Order: sequence, then C-alpha cells, then structure tokens
Amino acid sequence: MSMISTPNRTPLRRRMPILVAVMLLGTTLGGCAGGDFGRTRNNAVTDDMHRWVGIEATGSVGLKSSEFQLTDLERQLRDQAYPLIEPPHSRPLWKSVFGDYKPIEAPWRQNVVFDRTAYGKLLIDEPHRSHSSRYAVLMDDVRNDILRFEGFYATAMRVTELDRKRAASLKLVSGLQPNERLDANARMDENALIVQWVEQCLQRRVSSYKWALERLVIHAPDNTAASADMLINELASQANAAAGTLVSARPGRALRVGG
Repeated sequence: MSMISTPNRTPLRRRMPILVAVMLLGTTLGGCAGGDFGRTRNNAVTDDMHRWVGIEATGSVGLKSSEFQLTDLERQLRDQAYPLIEPPHSRPLWKSVFGDYKPIEAPWRQNVVFDRTAYGKLLIDEPHRSHSSRYAVLMDDVRNDILRFEGFYATAMRVTELDRKRAASLKLVSGLQPNERLDANARMDENALIVQWVEQCLQRRVSSYKWALERLVIHAPDNTAASADMLINELASQANAAAGTLVSARPGRALRVGG
C-alpha cells in the first residue's frame, strides 16, 4: 500500500463559493470607486450635462427653451457658466465627487434675499491653521473667478456675435418654418439669459468678497488685505466692462445685489 497521501480537496470546494463571492464583491466595489488610479470615470459626465442651465434660465422667466441641438460654442458657454453661477464653497467637496449634482435655480425664480455675508461668515468660522490662510483662500477664490470669467467672456462674445448673425439671417432664409423661427429666437433668448445670469452672480460674488475682506481686516489685520482688495476690484471691473459690452435686448430681469 502506498504511503503517499492524496490532498484533501473537500476544504477547497467548500471555500470556492466564498472566494467567488469575494471576487464579485471586489469587482462591484471597484466599479463604483471610479476609473483607474482614482480618476473620475468618463461615463460620469456627458457632453450636454449643463444643458439644463439654459432650460432653467428661460423657464424662470416663463419662456420655452429651444429644441435646437447645442453648438460646440453654446455647449462651452453652459459648461463655463456653471462654476460661476454656483456659489463658491456652497457644498462639501465629497458631495460633488459622489454625484450630488443638483440644478441651481435662476435668480429670477429665487424669492430668497441674497445674503452677501454667507461667504465671509463661512470663511471666518471655518478652522484655519493661521489667519493668513483665510486671506489665501479668499484670494484664490477671487483669482479663480477672474480666470473662469475670462474664458466665459471670450466664449460669450463669440456666441453673441453669432446670434446677431443668426437674427439677421432669419429674414433671408427661404421657406422658414414657424417652428424653426420660434426655436431660433428661443435659443438666442436662452444664450442671452445665461450671460445675464453669470453677470448677476458675479456681481453677487464681488459683493460677498468685499464683505468678507472687510471682516477679515477687523478680525485679523494683515498687509495681504491690500493685495486681496486689488484682486476683488479687478474682478469687479471685468464684470462691469462685460455688462456694457454684452448688453442685449433679449429678455431678462435686473437684480440688486446690495444689502
């Protein structure tokens, strides 16, 4: 009789369901975690993910949005508008990462009085390692807005110019259908309202930044305040200049941002 014993395969068979379950669980969790090396998966965003910005803008003043597909520039206009219409630090970062993406109501639909103190109170109340870091956060936020608005403004200029040509072309198109005319006018209204929305939100941001800087000077005086004030004034001048350049006869409603 051979003294060599055969391995016992029963424990392995018993462990197989457990191993399979662990592998499936790991695959499922890996799919939820995102892409390779922690990057956001490509299917987490879509080309028209900010199309709702125009729909909300027109709907807030009782107008119907256009059925036309977005051009590349119109899509870019909406993509660049979103970070400027969302208040800075309005929600925790982890909510943004894990998909708490909610449409923002246009200012014409909002009945709540604008609170220019909210940003400054959050900046002052949040724990910081030093008072200088509060100035750094404020200056970074203003600087980022300046860079974002420069890109948005360039796109808005091109969209506005093309819409002027579109309006002129409506008189020359042969066999223009009523629904085509309605959609063309609706898209021009939509684009103009988005520009007005950004302009009004930018005015609100400037007002909030000024209030925050004034309180920082009281709470923790620092020579950095002069640099922060220059940045805020630069943002304000850009917003004012754009408001004069992109003035439009399309429908809209002005907001008062003081208070």
